[in-house]
Amino acid sequence: MSPSSHTSPFTPEFNKRLKRRYNAERRFKLLGLLAIFFALGFLAFLMTTIFLSGYTAFKQTLIELEITFEKSYFTGEDLKMADYPALVKASLRQKFPDVTGRKDKRMLYSLVSKGAAFTLMGMVEKDPKVIGTTQKVWVPAKDDVDMLMKGKIDMNQPESNRRIKDKQFTWIKTLENARQLRLSFNTTFFTSGDSREPELAGIRSALKGSFYTLLITLALSFPMGVAAAIYLEEFAPANRWTDLIEVNINNLAAVPSIIFGLLGLAIFINFWGIPRSTPLVGGFVLTLMTLPTIIIAARASLKSVPPSIREAALGVGASKIQTVFHHVLPLALPGMLTGTIIGMAQALGETAPLLMIGMVAFIVDIPGSITDPASALPVQIYLWADSPERAFTEKTSAAIIILLAFLVFMNALAVFMRKKFEIKW
Repeated sequence: MSPSSHTSPFTPEFNKRLKRRYNAERRFKLLGLLAIFFALGFLAFLMTTIFLSGYTAFKQTLIELEITFEKSYFTGEDLKMADYPALVKASLRQKFPDVTGRKDKRMLYSLVSKGAAFTLMGMVEKDPKVIGTTQKVWVPAKDDVDMLMKGKIDMNQPESNRRIKDKQFTWIKTLENARQLRLSFNTTFFTSGDSREPELAGIRSALKGSFYTLLITLALSFPMGVAAAIYLEEFAPANRWTDLIEVNINNLAAVPSIIFGLLGLAIFINFWGIPRSTPLVGGFVLTLMTLPTIIIAARASLKSVPPSIREAALGVGASKIQTVFHHVLPLALPGMLTGTIIGMAQALGETAPLLMIGMVAFIVDIPGSITDPASALPVQIYLWADSPERAFTEKTSAAIIILLAFLVFMNALAVFMRKKFEIKW
């Protein structure tokens, strides 16, 4: 039979079907790339929106006042009892002597934050010799003035629709022309606790509360999670009870976080009597929520250790415990640490379980221990987002930026530790 008599399998119909498959594959790849680009685009849009809304919170408007610390305002021995708000008002009246009406004076006084009195009190407590002298002091401006200086109040709107009135705008321009108004770095945002006044509100209390809460969570969840994983993977017999425990651990990892909050409310607060709104009870609740994630990650790390390591250790006479703790565990530890850091990052961003145990309370004081009332950064964001004042909007976005920075840092740390300590066979 001559070669020309062979029938080619690549018939026109076959080539057409092959072309359709290639076209379908190209369309699928194109759709995958489009999905990735859309996801990255939405992420970039979200991050840009948060940054543009929140970066202005890292600046604060200050007003320079010429304060005369007259001795008549300091009648008692306790310097804290002096009439510091009256000193601020007297300075404003001296700056704007034409303001005489009662209503106009109230509008003038509203340009300066209530925190100005605390600034003066801090100066006097630090150096009582300022009493009887005249000092130039930079004090925080009211949140409406701050919003105006940051370009977030449109003065072209009718006066009835603005928080800043025309007279106040004139006084502000007078201060600005005299270089007695400036934007400076907002240290208050990082050094103060929560406040009803937006210009005085800070995240220090929430940051410290989150630190104590995560410290307790790490101290409890890591050793318990690793111990549970080692037992289940290396020592537990294969039976129905073990299978039931494994299924329940996997199911707990998918349970909504608010359920753990209800469990903490029922057990830790109502039954054990632990005070509400403390990092101690918050750490207990987040430990329950984080444990399944750590156990699953730790078991996966133990499974990744080649069986030859165990066989070699047992072959030279090591006991089962020596094999696990001297050979298997050190090799699996990088993966365990990575899973733990990811679990802690998840716990850092949780809000629902903390709301259930009362960490939604308005906390001004900075917590000094794990038993002091405290808030947490995600809860602080939730509280500020629910506030009607416009200045809290930028505070909310700024706090989200801080939270995202911590989350990115923790995930980067997990990747770094895995790359640094990972052992390839």
